[in-house]
Amino acid sequence: MSAISQTTVLANLTWPQAEEALKHSPIGLLPVGAIEAHGPHLPLDTDIIIAEATAHAAASLLQRGGIPCVVLPTVSYSVSFVGTSFPGTSPVDALAFGGYLTSLLTHAARQGYRAIICCNAHLEPAHVDEVQASCHRAEAATGVPVRSPDQRRSPFSDLLSDEFRAGARHAGSYESSIVMAARPGTVSQDQIKSLDPVWIDLPARLRDGARTFTEAGAALGYFGDPAQATVAEGRRMLDALAEMVRRTVHEIDP
Repeated sequence: MSAISQTTVLANLTWPQAEEALKHSPIGLLPVGAIEAHGPHLPLDTDIIIAEATAHAAASLLQRGGIPCVVLPTVSYSVSFVGTSFPGTSPVDALAFGGYLTSLLTHAARQGYRAIICCNAHLEPAHVDEVQASCHRAEAATGVPVRSPDQRRSPFSDLLSDEFRAGARHAGSYESSIVMAARPGTVSQDQIKSLDPVWIDLPARLRDGARTFTEAGAALGYFGDPAQATVAEGRRMLDALAEMVRRTVHEIDP
């Protein structure tokens, strides 16, 4: 039986279609995002946009290599307390989130996936810790590989922009470019052109004790240089994120 020829989105299938898709032992790609402030120029679902775009780009890349994929429904609410200095940010307690994600991944892994990869676009440290722990628990419970590429770490971070590696990675050129490429018309052009660079290493500020974006020095909820964002850069970053997923899959099954 031939492999799935185009990206399969689980939520769009009937159960007989899902049964057929799972017969191919696909890679399950789970987008994980957040509802969180991203400056005055990006929507609250920016991380969701990026996670979903990453999953679809990764599916396309893997399927060109003959590996069937299924994109799972997105996990949208997560550990996003750092953004709570701005209205609209909607966090979930870390333990509750970790328990939920572990349960979701464990039950999903038993449905016939060759492996499940979390395409996580939200990088709050406590959130990433829960995503990684949930993957480990689900894999231990099922024997199915469950992984989440961590773009903050080398060698994956080496594929991303200088701005990202410098730590100015929230709602700057990196994320703004990806949103421009993934969902044209979403970025507020009037706002983004007026934003001055904020060259602050956000992860370093959080390690030093800052609890929110405001405490870390972002008066408008962004870091980096969003005015430099381009569609071309967004496409390049999506290609890099997809390559991280491809490498993770090939580490599991060369």
